[in-house]
Amino acid sequence: MDHGIEKRVTTMIDQRRLNQSGSSSLFSAFAISFLTLIVVTTLTLVLVSNFSMQPQRDFSEVKIEIKRVMIPNLPLSSEKESKSNYPTKQETKTMMTSPNKNMAVNDKLKVIEDLSGNNLSDKFQKRVIEFIDDGYCEVNFVMTWISPAEFFSKREALAIESVFNSHPRGCLMILSSTMDSPQGYTALKPFLDRGYKVLAVTPDLPFLLKGTAGESWLEGIRTGKIDPGKISLAQNLSNLMRLAYLYRYGGVYLDTDMIVLKSFKGLKNVIGAQTFDPSSTNWTRLNNAVLIFDKKHPLLLKFIEEFANTFDGNIWGHNGPYLVSRVVKAVEGSCCFNFTVMRPSAFYPVNWIEIEKFFKVAKTERDSKWVKVKLLQMQRRSFGLHLWNKFSRKFEIKQGSAMWRLVSDHCIICEIASASS
Repeated sequence: MDHGIEKRVTTMIDQRRLNQSGSSSLFSAFAISFLTLIVVTTLTLVLVSNFSMQPQRDFSEVKIEIKRVMIPNLPLSSEKESKSNYPTKQETKTMMTSPNKNMAVNDKLKVIEDLSGNNLSDKFQKRVIEFIDDGYCEVNFVMTWISPAEFFSKREALAIESVFNSHPRGCLMILSSTMDSPQGYTALKPFLDRGYKVLAVTPDLPFLLKGTAGESWLEGIRTGKIDPGKISLAQNLSNLMRLAYLYRYGGVYLDTDMIVLKSFKGLKNVIGAQTFDPSSTNWTRLNNAVLIFDKKHPLLLKFIEEFANTFDGNIWGHNGPYLVSRVVKAVEGSCCFNFTVMRPSAFYPVNWIEIEKFFKVAKTERDSKWVKVKLLQMQRRSFGLHLWNKFSRKFEIKQGSAMWRLVSDHCIICEIASASS
């Protein structure tokens, strides 16, 4: 009996404790909420008070410019996974025909229009033939320049000086719509005044490519069927234009950052290796900064076909140095191709990593010895020195440097100081 009473009393006590626990939790939650409200209210009052104490600013003279930005339609999230990151051919064509949607593409296409003027073919053909077929030129050189004429600096002029220093009766044609202008004429006048034969001519790209695979490639670019890519279209047009010009007329193509060291007169159907394997003496990469070929040479046609068939505007060098390397590797040993691959010392005796040493005065015995050895090797083996302007343009030609000595020995106007920056 006593045990039953004790059990009921215990149960009642436990129930009361449970009720107190629930009440305590509710009270704690209410208390926390109340304190939070007090803190937030206090901070708000402080911030408002501080803001009201700040000095008032006058925004009446502030001008806000709002520019309208055309944003293409973006795919829905469900479409993003199934669509490629690159536009389709139809999308590329649409972008090209809508100037507000892709100004970058239109800017790239403008350079093609500059090289495809109305009624240009007859004029271009006549000017070229008159220039190269008058019996005067012992070597016909050609360069390309697609940048504005004001960018044709004293540094590029040094390359021209070296051409005429080694070839007083050489002829140099510059394929350029920008240099074929009063400003371009001014840049070339110092050479003309000294009796050297140099001419800037606006090229007719469709005419040069007529009858080759490059003709359909150009049409594909213009109509939007081929994506020009993110690499400079001007650079790729230069790669193609040098091939097309040589195929039609023959001659010696030079980049505008090539210093000529000795006569090219004895060279025929030549391309230069940029690198080679010392263990086997086999070339590993060629370069297209110097090309020496007869007109209608079959290797040039192969280069143009490779350009058109494998064009990729998103990979640097794919349509230039890598292209000539691919083609030569494929045709070496085949019938009916007659050409010579020259060792790197012929045109690329100093690589792009080491070229900086040529622009600076050697400060250590090791660097001084390296430069001395290089200069002796170049004197014996090299026809030219590629300056790798992409890397070396920022370097000043220091007086007393190897570069200063080289330019001094191969210049005709010799304004080296003004070409140093």
